[in-house]
Amino acid sequence: MDDTRKELPPVSLSDVRTARVTGAEALAMHAEGRPGKLETRLSKPLVTARDLSLAYSPGVAEPCLHIARDPSLVYDYTSKGNFVAVISNGTAVLGLGNLGALASKPVMEGKVALFKRFADVDGMDLCLNTEDADEFINAVKYLGPSFGGINLEDIKAPECFVIESRLREIMDIPVFHDDQHGTAIVAAAGLINACHLTGRTLAETKLVINGAGAAAIACAELVKAMGMRPENVILCDTKGVVYRGRTDGMNQWKSAHAVETPARSLQQAITGADAFFGLSVKGALTPEMVRAMAPKPIIFAMANPDPEITPEEARAARADAIVATGRSDYPNQVNNVLGFPFIFRGALDVRARTINDAMKVAAAEALAQLAREEVPEEVARSGAGKRLVFGPEYIIPNAFDPRLISRVPTAVAKAAMDSGVAQKPLADLAKYSRDLTGRLDAAANALEAIHEAVRAKPRRVVFAEGEEEKVVRAAIAFANAGYGTPVLVGREERIDAVLATLGATLPPQVEVLNARSSPERQRRYAEWLYAKRQRDGYLFRDCQRLVNQDRNVFAACAVAMGEADALVTGETRSYSAALENIRMALDAEHGKVLFGLTMMVARRSGTVLVADTAIHERPDAETLAKIARGAANAARRLGLEPRVAFLSFSTFGDPKGVIPGSVRDAVKLLDTHGADFEYDGEMAADVALDPKLRAALYPFCRLTGPANVLVMPGLHAAHILTRAVPHLTSATTIGPVLMGLEKPAQIVPMQLGVNQLLDMACLAAYQSLPR
Repeated sequence: MDDTRKELPPVSLSDVRTARVTGAEALAMHAEGRPGKLETRLSKPLVTARDLSLAYSPGVAEPCLHIARDPSLVYDYTSKGNFVAVISNGTAVLGLGNLGALASKPVMEGKVALFKRFADVDGMDLCLNTEDADEFINAVKYLGPSFGGINLEDIKAPECFVIESRLREIMDIPVFHDDQHGTAIVAAAGLINACHLTGRTLAETKLVINGAGAAAIACAELVKAMGMRPENVILCDTKGVVYRGRTDGMNQWKSAHAVETPARSLQQAITGADAFFGLSVKGALTPEMVRAMAPKPIIFAMANPDPEITPEEARAARADAIVATGRSDYPNQVNNVLGFPFIFRGALDVRARTINDAMKVAAAEALAQLAREEVPEEVARSGAGKRLVFGPEYIIPNAFDPRLISRVPTAVAKAAMDSGVAQKPLADLAKYSRDLTGRLDAAANALEAIHEAVRAKPRRVVFAEGEEEKVVRAAIAFANAGYGTPVLVGREERIDAVLATLGATLPPQVEVLNARSSPERQRRYAEWLYAKRQRDGYLFRDCQRLVNQDRNVFAACAVAMGEADALVTGETRSYSAALENIRMALDAEHGKVLFGLTMMVARRSGTVLVADTAIHERPDAETLAKIARGAANAARRLGLEPRVAFLSFSTFGDPKGVIPGSVRDAVKLLDTHGADFEYDGEMAADVALDPKLRAALYPFCRLTGPANVLVMPGLHAAHILTRAVPHLTSATTIGPVLMGLEKPAQIVPMQLGVNQLLDMACLAAYQSLPR
């Protein structure tokens, strides 16, 4: 029996600290609504009898006959070319061990979701109930007609080597075991850059790999394919160095990497080594070992959830070390999501017969190059206080870098073409790269970057309605996610009762404030509010009553006086009532207009921002122009290049009316004063969103693509649009996000879920970060 499985011992979910979620939250997410994470959606309309006749009998016979005559047409008439099977038998699920095929399904669904989220690759999870390699191979080998590629997942060694090797020989589509090659590719990218920073060449670098499982073997193979000398790569397992002549615990995959060396232990092997790859267990690399390494050591401690040595321990032993881990709470995360979605994207788009070493090397080099370039603003902000710039703490790109989709697949596709495995070469790689950029919604990446920015510089956020169950749950999630200090406004006994119902306890960083139990704070807030509102008809006792009895006023005073960074409310009061309370203490930012911004995120059309969705019933031309400027700035912060359409029932003067006149005047104001973004109007919604319609009827329109910022003529139209769309389509709405206050406050619509409340709290926190 091979011993390589011992390299990654089972862990419980509670051990996985980097997840920043609780077990209960994970279960609730998977069970909420339609269970699981996947569903099937139609890509063609099936509304009428004619639609059905075209999609199925009798119309479907036509593509069948054409494919029978020319099999390559299957890529033109079916989804095969963008369809990957994610297949496992559950024998090595994450770090949890052999859970079986059925228990592996949540992971496989998640993998399919990542394919779609990061590279717009469709997928299906297949969990095979067998641990026999021959049976597994026999089941998978017949799937070629249905899929453009096979992603193998969570299969234990050494069976994974046998399965992948034989399927690659049998099938004429890419077969890729991500646990092996995904880790190897991302680690290799980091190694390229670490060598660059330390003045090394790969050929001369001496590498020790601790662990001899699937990922470790793949790392050894890839670095050698990239030019590292075989004699400079030493593999270690639980029995020590894999050296020539060793018989104990060996197999053919380890034997392929055995070297002539007098070293017999990790301690001996690591002495004088330039680099270390850890794919083993916590604590395997000691500070003493690090001190024995060559100058400027490169340490990739990739065991999860706890690395072989922490970055703090490694740098305490050697201040000149460059360190990477598998964890998201440290710099230089070796994250497989940087690899597999984009590798398959490139392979599918050229119809590659396989994913070979040249394509893996190309992916690693593309990742390495990307890390050396200037980081886009929306990604750079995720570092908050730490600037993301190429150097010892930034040698691997951020997983949410929007450039990944255009850089890595293009490099992989080119390598496939150059190495002769592409069946559909691309004539124009530059155009292909541009087209890839449009496949994904930049705002989705920017939203995650917002969360990362808050994690990097945690904030103090007041949850004004702290006695409500959903608010308490959101505050706990806010703390667990590492976003900062949530402050619940409420009575301790009421909050304790909610916690008892939930069977939960507050994390230590959660604070509870109660106006009546804080007389000194109550007095300060009342005095401050009276000084602000005494000429608006408020007596001192009025301000005392507001601070003492209204949680939104109390929370807004805390933010206004600098005792908190932001607030979130809205669970128990209408938007307008909550806003009125907040504005007792918080004014609009000088020179800015207050407005609501709603993000509508659709699967195919991407993100569209709608403004104003909260404040102005009938905005005049000047207000509309200011709203457009504010919304355009928000779009840029989300990674979108704003294209602003001023909407109306009229399009460029037809039909005429009073409302179109004010919209047209807003456009004239921007023309007069200038703007650094595209804009035009007035126009109907279909004209704004359909470039073909504009080109046919209004070729003079200044917008160069579909509008992604819609400035509404009034609150009535904005509400109708944003409240109807989620019920009529699959689009998701976020907001209204309150824009233009002097200090951040967000109001959630009543009856929103915990996750949406958490998102709004995070957005409020993000608004408080230094610009």
